[in-house]
Amino acid sequence: MRRVAVFGTTGSGKSWLAERLADRTGLRVVELDALFWGRDWQPATPDLFRHRVECEIGEGDWIVVGNYGQVRDLVWRPADTLVWLDLPLPVVMWSLLRRTVKRAVTREELWGTGNRESLANAFLSRNSILLYALKTHRRNRDRFAKECEALAGEKRVVRLRSRRDVERFAFSPRP
Repeated sequence: MRRVAVFGTTGSGKSWLAERLADRTGLRVVELDALFWGRDWQPATPDLFRHRVECEIGEGDWIVVGNYGQVRDLVWRPADTLVWLDLPLPVVMWSLLRRTVKRAVTREELWGTGNRESLANAFLSRNSILLYALKTHRRNRDRFAKECEALAGEKRVVRLRSRRDVERFAFSPRP
């Protein structure tokens, strides 16, 4: 396990798992959100985003965290391991709700961009991350199942379906 892609629905615990794996393996974590989002929640252009990802993963070993379809080819092609957090919707929504409220209350800055989550955006906006997770959970599950099945012969695919599976994988002697 030298080049790892960690993916799953928003709020599934991708970053948490990647940090645990990095602690155990010494691999560098690359957060796609940090490469995509600029100040004031401005997204990078597709070309700039792809360039940033190429620069980050071009050499060495890594753990890439994120679901961005625009760069999946760049990340998954060289990855030797795909780790899919395929958690049930209620588990994801509860985790996402807790995380979002905590970030909003503490005014946690995200990815060194100055961006912060807000309760108003989380609960009163069409851009709500909670609404986004609710809308995309099933679609992501279907898409990831097909993509992982197609790659199972050439890559190690780890599908984690419960918090217990995630903990076991994160803390096992050999992830």
